[in-house]
Amino acid sequence: MNMDKPVRRVAVFALLLFFGLMAQVNYVQGSQADKLQSDPNNTRQISQVFNNPRGQITAGGEVLAWSTPTGKDNPKYGRNYKDGKVFSPVTGYFNGGGSKVELAYNGLLAGTDKRITHQRWFDQFIGKKPEGGNVDLSIDPAAQRIAYEKLVNGTTRRSGAAVVDIKTGAIKVLASNSSFDPTDVAPQKGTKGGQLLEQMDKTTDIIKPLIDNGMSEVFPPGSSFKTVVAAIGMEELHLNENSQVKTGHMTLPESGKELPNSHDGGSCAGTASLKGAFAESCNTTFGQMALDLGIDKLNAGAAKFGFGQNIRVEPLMRSAKSQVPVSIPDLATGKSIPTGKDATARSGIGQENVQATPLQMAMVAEAVANGGKIMQPYVVNRATAKDQSEVYKASPKVFSQPMSSDTASQLRDMMRAVVSEGTATILQGSNIAGKTGTAEQGAEFPNARWFVGFGPSDHPRYAFAVVSEGKGDGAHGAGPIAAAIMQAVMKK
Repeated sequence: MNMDKPVRRVAVFALLLFFGLMAQVNYVQGSQADKLQSDPNNTRQISQVFNNPRGQITAGGEVLAWSTPTGKDNPKYGRNYKDGKVFSPVTGYFNGGGSKVELAYNGLLAGTDKRITHQRWFDQFIGKKPEGGNVDLSIDPAAQRIAYEKLVNGTTRRSGAAVVDIKTGAIKVLASNSSFDPTDVAPQKGTKGGQLLEQMDKTTDIIKPLIDNGMSEVFPPGSSFKTVVAAIGMEELHLNENSQVKTGHMTLPESGKELPNSHDGGSCAGTASLKGAFAESCNTTFGQMALDLGIDKLNAGAAKFGFGQNIRVEPLMRSAKSQVPVSIPDLATGKSIPTGKDATARSGIGQENVQATPLQMAMVAEAVANGGKIMQPYVVNRATAKDQSEVYKASPKVFSQPMSSDTASQLRDMMRAVVSEGTATILQGSNIAGKTGTAEQGAEFPNARWFVGFGPSDHPRYAFAVVSEGKGDGAHGAGPIAAAIMQAVMKK
């Protein structure tokens, strides 16, 4: 009896079963890996999260985060961070949970992301452990270190800074003096790390380590917000830098109180060009401009810059919401209180209830420097699998265009005038242009001091914003910090 034909049938059937099994394993361990990993019914997810090394986080050729064996059964791998306090506003932390890039790219770093598992399905089929991919950041390490040093030494209260590449949206600096070392809460620290994380999360101190001041905290922007008001006014009220505007005394329409200028001489003596009023930061001009626009147009115009939304930087990594509210809730009744005319005027000078993050104000300056366009901000340049194959690459795209190129060109001249002849003459020779801001925060709190702008002055490549709480004004309290950061950034 010829057995060849039945044997062949059995062999073909077995082979089909084998490939079917391989396809199912590929589907479950590849396509469904992330879903299964995060399923709350998966009791192994916590026990296994430390069993494999995570990929590296790098920037500028430096390794900022990496995994090493602990020599223990659990956790088998710890997590280490270079200059953790300097870079934690970007890297975040990982201890099973995570924040910032560690959270945003958790699947890639852990090796469970389908962009990696699809490439190595056979390794998974034979039981080879996942190998995390690597993530490379847009951050300039040298400038980030200078930013951290200057922010820490500039105040005992809160401070933060952001710098973006105006052509791509790549974030070059995202720094805060309220940072912490993520190594202190890494897996190898065990319960002590978790306890410290909980302690930092519950702190009532003014400086909150887990809330970075670069993109996750808001401050009253003060006169730096006049950049936004000027842009909206030039677009909506058909003004230009040479338009003659009133700069003298102004009486608020509801209370009858005066809205004061910081000085009553120079361009703020009565009438001046818009450029002059901007350079010398005449409050009355921009208070009246806000009234002329009305709070609804001020709110809508600011929204084009990103106000009113949690700006996406990376997946699960969004900024705090900057705001120009048309109303605020009454804490006693829960009803909304409309922003009145006096409050609208004060909103026009970046006070009242206007709030902004440094990242948001850097994006405002970016619109000025980049012909009216803001690029979508990001902090991850690329990600690679263990074999160095590229699985992700940032693709620059436009976030918004809140003003025309002509308005942006005139505002660049106006920001240069702030340094050449206005409120920031102490920064002459620094090759940057910008707008100062000094926001009052009440009798019990020091000023929020700002400098927002771009550099190099003549041919802008980067936009920046710095805030530092303390006594004095924005030119002296934030300007030198911005100049030092930008000197490092512009070396590249």
